This record gives sequence, C-alpha cells and structure tokens, in this order.
Amino acid sequence: MSLVDGLRSPHTPLRRFLDRELSAGARPLRSSFRAQHRADHVLLPPPGVGTEAGTVGTVIDQRLRLAFTAAAPVDDASLAGIELTGRIGGRGQGLRMRSVGNELAARLAETVHCLDLDNRGLPIDRGQDEEELLARMLIAAAWYQVLARTPIGFAYTPLAKTAIEDPSAFSLTRLLQLPHPDLVVDVTAQLNKAAHGPLQALRARTGPEDCIGGPTFASSRITADADIVIDGLLLDFKSARRPLTEMSQRTAWQLTGYLLLDAADRYRIDTVGLYLTRSGALVSWPVDDFLALLGACRRDLPDLRHVFSELLTGCRGRADARHAGTRRETERIRQLLEHLAPVAGTGCCPVCTQPLPETTRRPRKFCTAWCRDRDKVLRRRGLMPGSPRPLLPAPRTEATVTSRNRPT
Repeated sequence: MSLVDGLRSPHTPLRRFLDRELSAGARPLRSSFRAQHRADHVLLPPPGVGTEAGTVGTVIDQRLRLAFTAAAPVDDASLAGIELTGRIGGRGQGLRMRSVGNELAARLAETVHCLDLDNRGLPIDRGQDEEELLARMLIAAAWYQVLARTPIGFAYTPLAKTAIEDPSAFSLTRLLQLPHPDLVVDVTAQLNKAAHGPLQALRARTGPEDCIGGPTFASSRITADADIVIDGLLLDFKSARRPLTEMSQRTAWQLTGYLLLDAADRYRIDTVGLYLTRSGALVSWPVDDFLALLGACRRDLPDLRHVFSELLTGCRGRADARHAGTRRETERIRQLLEHLAPVAGTGCCPVCTQPLPETTRRPRKFCTAWCRDRDKVLRRRGLMPGSPRPLLPAPRTEATVTSRNRPT
C-alpha cells in the first residue's frame, strides 16, 4: 500500500479519514500559498520536452537534493529499476539494460563525488558542460526509475525502445545520447534559477549533515517517500508549468500524510513547505500553522499521528483500497472510521470541535460562518456524524455488475 495510491480516490479509507480530519479543506492553505508566492518569471518547458515533463520533474528533484546532500548519489528507485530490468526476457535485452544501468550508477556516483555537489563553499550549479552531462545521466536514471514506480510505462521510454530494438548496440555511451537536448536545457535552466534564489540561501545556512534526501516513511502498513528534509523543514519540489495550481488538495493531503507517518518524530519536522522550481519561489508554514489552515484543530499532532496509526493498523494494509471487498469487511472499515471520528464536546462547534463563543442571544451551533458552510460540504460527503451517505461505498458484487450490464 502506498500513500500516493490512497489519495487518488475520495472513497479510500485513507482519503475519507483525511477529508474528515482536515475539516477546512485545502482552500485556506491555498490562499496562504498564493499570498506567499512571489515570482517575476516562470520558466516554461522547451518544445522538445513534450510528454517527458514528468522525467524532467524527477531529474530536477534529484539534482536539487544532491545540492543539499550527496549521501545517496543514486536514488533507491533508480537502483531498483536497474535491478528489475534484468528480469526482462527475450534476446538478452534485460540483461544488457541491467549491465548498462550498473555502469550508469557507478559513473553517476563517481561524478557526484568528483563535483562535490553538496559543498557549501561552492554554488548550487557547476560549469555548463558538467551540468549537461550530469543532467543526461540523471535523465537516464529517471527512465530506469519508471520500471520501479510505474512498470507499464517503462516500455515507452527511449531507454527501453532503444535497448529492445538493438541490444547488441546498447551501451552507456548510446544511453547518454538519447535525452532530447531540450530536456537537458530545461533541467539546467531550473537549476540555474535555484542558484540565484531562496533555495541557495537555505542551502547556505545548513550543512549536509542537516539534510536527509528522499526521506522514507515505510512500515508494514504503508510506504511513502518525500523529497527532502532540511534541518526540520519538510520540503517538496514541484516543477509544474503553472506554479499557482500546485497547492492542490492532493498536495496538501500528501504533505500531511508525510507529517503523520513520522510518528516517532524521526525527522523532527517543524516546518512544511514547497519549492517551485520553475518560478523559484519557496513557500513554507510552521507545522502548527499548516495544520490549523487545513482545519486539523480537532486534535494536536501527537494525537492525530496516533489515530492515523490506528487507521492504518485497522485497515490491514488496505487503507488505499477504493472497495473494502466483502460486505463484512466494508462494514468493519465503516465502523473503524466511525470509532476514530473526533467527538465535539458539549458547547463545541461540530466541525472544528473548538469551544463556541459566548453569546447573550440564542445559542450558536457553529463558531463561525465558515464552519457552518463547511458543515454542509462535509455532510454532503458523508463525513459528519448523522450524515445520510455511508462512509464507504458498498462493495460491487457479481450480481450488481451483471444487472448493470444486462441489456434493457
């Protein structure tokens, strides 16, 4: 089970839990994000980037992590992808891709250490030729990473197409020739922007020992990996061409998920933020402010982490499943969510559970007009006690599917 999968559908137990706990929704946080976002110019992808925009995003994320800490010059997902290529059968293509991938990993690690990328005495970027070669290696590593993350898309990467077409001619030299020049230009342009903005200032006041690149939040119940933690700042890199749309509900929920999964406070996260690579803007919030903007005032952070852990344990590794399975399992998950629901005490607002303000007029049901309007939204989604809609959709049975497909 993964955090990302659990956020895709509003019907998963994970999403239902977060939608209910973060009672204000993403709008207040989005407003704060837009108020903080300051940018004079946004870098747009060159024409040759096309469908490889995701690859560029992966590469600039990794390159920026290496500027803070080079402890892991090759990310785990790329290494996993390299290993997985060896299982691809037919004419030795898989073994050849794995062999070249291992050469790439060794070359990349050597280059990262030679360039001393996390040295605070040097700027974020290096010489143009060095950065272009590094970008090509990181692009190739990102293609290997596809096999580990979304295997169905690996066959469409230039790496796989070239290796499968002619395995005998596939080499590290050939692999590094594959990235379109515009991909390289796009990566180096975003890196150059980072070297002259707030990210450079953040880097200058920290050391490599203060940074954890690609922090993982793995357990037996869920897996998740963030971009970087810098001296208590959980930072996510975003490379979308429309930066102001980046604070979506999914982004807000994902950042919250990382925060809640660090139940042992291993990373000592006290601030949460985004760095927009195309606009060069760094936006962040202290954890308490971040959670308050999302409406998570019903519980403090330790209590919220504890309840979140109860949810994951109770879902038995299926908190990301849209349908729980059998009717018995669906009912069990529904009861679990109801059991974990925050309870508003007497004299408290049912939405945020905060004490209602004193008044000499008739008693108030909600503390603010915002909570009153939000109550309607939450009830419509079945997220408030007494809501008419169930907390989870009923499982699809064979009889149901047959009746829906039966011609009339």
